[in-house]
Amino acid sequence: MPARVAAAARAAGRDIFLVGLEGFAEPATLAPYPHALVRLGAAGRILELLRANACRDLVLVGPVRRPSLLDLRPDAEGARLLARIGRAAFAGDDGLLKAVVRVLGEEGFSVVGAHEILTEVIGPRGLLTTTAPDAQALSDIERGIAVARALGAADVGQCCVVQQGLVLCVEAIEGTDAMLQRAGTLRRPGPGGVLVKLVKPGQERRTDLPTVGPATIAAAAAAGLRGVAFEAGGTILAERATAIADADEAGLFLMGLDPDATVSRGEMR
Repeated sequence: MPARVAAAARAAGRDIFLVGLEGFAEPATLAPYPHALVRLGAAGRILELLRANACRDLVLVGPVRRPSLLDLRPDAEGARLLARIGRAAFAGDDGLLKAVVRVLGEEGFSVVGAHEILTEVIGPRGLLTTTAPDAQALSDIERGIAVARALGAADVGQCCVVQQGLVLCVEAIEGTDAMLQRAGTLRRPGPGGVLVKLVKPGQERRTDLPTVGPATIAAAAAAGLRGVAFEAGGTILAERATAIADADEAGLFLMGLDPDATVSRGEMR
């Protein structure tokens, strides 16, 4: 995704500079573009690089595991910014990212959502696969919507797995892939469950939109799930054609939904 955003921005005539976070960024992704690798806590160096390269619009893209403060080792500028972020540093991901966006704005930068550069990556509404959810799967989706909304309102996670009405697991700090691994160990006999992934209520949509892609499909299939339902218009559907093809091959459904509507077979009404 970072490479696709960079390529699209360059194609639109923007100058590009990438700041990769050590331990998270992939060097091969950065290589075609002007870039630097910086440790996460070196906020002073990051701001220095952005200003030196005349960066004003920032896209925060790519997965980053939240470090402990001990591992973060902030430099002097990082400590100053953490003080301005305040208690949000100990809040959920959305609370923290909202504070980061605010502080970056105060520093003279404008945060742009990845989906504003790559408009085609937003997942559409409706059934995308040949396989469709049956009545049990639709019921599980409805249950999953309620659970994911409650999680999101508490700024805990964006998704959950429901099987036959039972909530097998919910996403917390471990992320979706680790949650799906856990779901596989908790699977009950009978029809498999569903993954439901939604935008958090009131979420800052310029950062950390829910993402579904081939890796999600592979993990869902390995966990014995029957399908994946995501919030249409609010989820990044990475490598769409591959994700759909992989879901069809695995016999899973992939569906974009409107969580405010009623679920019917293959669509929302």
